[in-house]
Amino acid sequence: MKGVILAGGLGTRLIPLTKVTNKHLLPVYDQPMITYPIRTLVNAGIEDVLLVTGGNSVGDFVRLLGNGREYGLRWLSYAYQEGAGGIADALRLAREYAEGDKIIVMLGDNIIEGNIRAAAEDFANRESGARIFLKEVENPREYGVAVCDGDKVVHIEEKPEHPRSNLAVIGIYMYDAKVFEIIDSLEPSRRGELEITDVNNVYIDRGEMTYEILQGWWGDSGECIDALYRVSALVAETGANKMSL
Repeated sequence: MKGVILAGGLGTRLIPLTKVTNKHLLPVYDQPMITYPIRTLVNAGIEDVLLVTGGNSVGDFVRLLGNGREYGLRWLSYAYQEGAGGIADALRLAREYAEGDKIIVMLGDNIIEGNIRAAAEDFANRESGARIFLKEVENPREYGVAVCDGDKVVHIEEKPEHPRSNLAVIGIYMYDAKVFEIIDSLEPSRRGELEITDVNNVYIDRGEMTYEILQGWWGDSGECIDALYRVSALVAETGANKMSL
């Protein structure tokens, strides 16, 4: 499988820190934010990654990451997203790169403590479908929440007033090659964006969505400045996501 890291967006929730740079280049403890999802994918056995970004900081990503060898990658490619069309719109740029293979997609501001290698290897051996990662949270009303039946996801509720579970959908997704046809069929949401939840709901409606409960902690370091601080503290305390090749 190949990996795709989505690192675009305007980073408005982290202003003023993002007035002069992309949020994924901000430090999380002692490393730039973007290096953590790269390490997650490398630790999962992914050697070939596409980084999708936009704005004025593309050259900064190249200067920082180069060809990716320093981080354990065999190959690192770059794609440019014009504007802010949503996560699914950014993912669409990976169509040619994927070459019909399955992909692991990770949001560039999501940082995890654990390792997803076993889940990645299991998904690679499946014929088709999609998989999302879930994590128990104390405040499910602030997230997309999954309702599950056995090993299948039957529904995702976006920031529900009365959540039917406490399992939040985090920013790691696995898809077969049909994901790009699904994106082509989407209509923009009320925000004017192509939503990744709509992609996931198509797989759910087809009965082709499975899930994995994430072990260890998870943090969205781009959620707000307080979240950036909390995730930095967690990394400092636990030494999370160290390179283990």
